[in-house]
Amino acid sequence: MKNKDKIINTIQKIRSKNNKYWMDLLRLAFKYAPKKASKIIKKINSADKQISKLLKKLQ
Repeated sequence: MKNKDKIINTIQKIRSKNNKYWMDLLRLAFKYAPKKASKIIKKINSADKQISKLLKKLQ
């Protein structure tokens, strides 16, 4: 179990950094191309909803 906890903690650290990068990219997109950024975010959100529905089936 300790090994799994270490792996999960490592994933959390990586995701934390990645989320910051993602947010920086989001800020840039909305600053320089807000209309295009909005369209892309809508597509990402739609895909995230599909993933969430599939994850619920796994529970």
